[in-house]
Amino acid sequence: MLGLHLSRTARRAVAAAVLAVPIALSAVEAASWGTTTGDGTLRYVTDAQGRALILRGLNTASSAKSAPDGMPDYPESMVEQEHRLLGTNFVRFLIQWRNVEPRPGRYDDVYLDNVAERISWYAKRGMYVMLDMHQDVYGPATNGNGAPAWATNTDGLAAKAQDPWELGYIQPGTLRAFDHFWNTTGQHPELRRHYANAWKHVAQRFADDPAVLGYDLMNEPWGGTLPGLAFERGPLSDLYQQTTEAIREVDLNKWVFLEPRAVGVNWGLASGLRAIDDPRPGEDRIGYAPHVYPLPLDIGGQYTGSSEKWTDRTLRAWSRAVTATARRQNAPIILGEFGIDNTKPGALQFVRSVQSTAEAMRAGQAYWSADPNDGWGPWNSDKTPSELAPVLARAYPRAIAGTPTRLRYDETTATLTFSFRDKTAVTGSTEVWLPPEDFPRGATVTASDAPGSWRQTWDPESRSLSISTPRTGREHTITITPAR
Repeated sequence: MLGLHLSRTARRAVAAAVLAVPIALSAVEAASWGTTTGDGTLRYVTDAQGRALILRGLNTASSAKSAPDGMPDYPESMVEQEHRLLGTNFVRFLIQWRNVEPRPGRYDDVYLDNVAERISWYAKRGMYVMLDMHQDVYGPATNGNGAPAWATNTDGLAAKAQDPWELGYIQPGTLRAFDHFWNTTGQHPELRRHYANAWKHVAQRFADDPAVLGYDLMNEPWGGTLPGLAFERGPLSDLYQQTTEAIREVDLNKWVFLEPRAVGVNWGLASGLRAIDDPRPGEDRIGYAPHVYPLPLDIGGQYTGSSEKWTDRTLRAWSRAVTATARRQNAPIILGEFGIDNTKPGALQFVRSVQSTAEAMRAGQAYWSADPNDGWGPWNSDKTPSELAPVLARAYPRAIAGTPTRLRYDETTATLTFSFRDKTAVTGSTEVWLPPEDFPRGATVTASDAPGSWRQTWDPESRSLSISTPRTGREHTITITPAR
C-alpha cells in the first residue's frame, strides 16, 4: 500500500498536488487511450472449464513484511473463516525477494516450502492464489521490506525511518537504492537480472500448482529519481519484459500480472506502461493489477462532503484510465489493493463505492488486508468479525459460463444482476456466492431465458447457487434477490 497518510506538516508539502488533481482528473476523463479488443470487452481470467472468474479476496498479509521468515501471522483457521464468512475465492499472497534469494544466486527452498504449505490451505477451499513480490521503501536496509541487503546500494546516503512511513521513499539512500536497481546510474545492471531470475525460481516451483493463478511481478513500483511516465515506459516496462521472458522459460501457463507506478496511478492518473510481449505460444497471459487509494482520502480527508465528491470523481477517472491500460495490454483486471481506516467517517461507504466501481468493470478485487487489527481489516484483534466484514461479504458470481458484459450489486435491495454472452469453450455452469446476512433464506432467481430452459441448484452449506443456461447465442441476464 502506497498512500500518503500524512501528518499535518507533510500535508502542506503536497498541497500543490492536491490543487492540481481536479484538472488532472478532468484530462484523464477526456482522454482516449489505446484500442479496444474486438467488440470492446475486456479479457477475463478463466478456469479449467472456460468460465470467466470474478475474483474476490484479501491481501495476506501485512504481517509478513516484518516477519524474519516472511510468513504472515494468519493460520489456516482464519483462511477457513474468511472463505466461509466473506465468500472469498482468491488471495493476493505476499512474498519477498529477501526471502526468495537471501544471497546472490542462492535460493531458499525452505521458504518456498512454507509458501507452498499456505497455498495448500487456499487450494483445499477451491481458492486461487496470486503471488505478489512485495516491496515498500525498497527493503529492510532502507527501513522498508522486500529487497535483500546485498541488493541494496545506498552509496552511504541516509535512509532514515520516517513518519509517516511513505516519506521514506524520498530519503536520499532509498532513492539511490532504487536508482541502482533500475540501473539509471549505469552501475548495477546485474540487479534486475537477479530479480528476474528470482521470479524464474519461484515460477519453476509453482508452475504445476493448479491453485496458483499467476505472479504479480512487483508491488507498487517506485522509480527513484526518475519521474513517473518516463519510469514506466522505460525501466519498469523493461523489467517486466525481462522477468516475463525469464518466467516463460519454466512456466508457459500462469498469468503474469503487471502493476503500474503507484504515485499518480493510484489516484486516477494514466499509466505509461508499454505493452509487454508474452513469449508463450498462443494467446498472451498478461494481466493488469493496479491499486486505488484516492488522493483526497490519502491526505487525511473523510468520505464525506467535498472529499466524497472528489473521491468519487477519482474513482471514475481511475476506472477509465485502468480500463484503457488493460485494453492496451489486452489484459484482464484485478484490483490488487484498496482499503481504508474504518474508524473514519464514511469509510464503509467508501469500501462499497470501490466495490461498485470494480463490479462495473467486472474486475477482480483484493482488500488490504487480512491482518486482524482494530481499524483497517475485516477482523478485530481478537479475530472476531469487524464491522467491515459484512460489507466485504457481498453477493457475486464466482464463475460465469460465458463472457461477462454487466455486473451490479445493489446493497440497499440486495439485488445482484449480471449479464453474459455464450462462449463456445465453456463447459460448466455459473456459480454465485450469496452471503447469509443478505440472503438468509436463499434466493429468488429470474433469467432472461425461456422458462424451463434453465435450472438452478442451491447449496445452503456452501452458500453457492449454481445456474445452468441454454446455448442461445444471445445475451443472458440473471437477477437474484433474497427469497421471502
